[in-house]
Amino acid sequence: MKIDLTPLYANTVGFDRFGSMLDAAFNAEQRGAGYPPYDIELVGENQYAISLAVAGFSEQEIDVQVEKGVLTIRGKKNDQSKEGQYLHRGIANRAFERKFNLADHVEVVNAEMNNGLLTVSLQKEIPEAMKPRKIQVNGSAKHAALETQTAAA
Repeated sequence: MKIDLTPLYANTVGFDRFGSMLDAAFNAEQRGAGYPPYDIELVGENQYAISLAVAGFSEQEIDVQVEKGVLTIRGKKNDQSKEGQYLHRGIANRAFERKFNLADHVEVVNAEMNNGLLTVSLQKEIPEAMKPRKIQVNGSAKHAALETQTAAA
């Protein structure tokens, strides 16, 4: 299914970048950007897990990096020239790169491989200064103290 965003461009001025982003998002699957498939799971209140299906890749062929709030996962097969005659090749051995934009204060805790799945654990750690705090209202106690001072004078 192809979505044409041309009418959007005709009615907007200065939003070319936004339209291009929408175009890229709608056409990503057609360009093979759906590899490898992945899940994003809410594990706990402030805990997340990203699982990628990377069957056929070893731990040494996977690179996980975080830079400026972007989690980048790359996979590159080591040069393996297997000799053989294949009747069908359906197992993807191509290199890939997946990027995930992380929200503020989301940190990567660890990454592990198990049964062809790479699972990256994430934790949202809000600094104490940014956490909500309850402020005690002492209006009536202050008012009573002022009345006591006024009566004593």
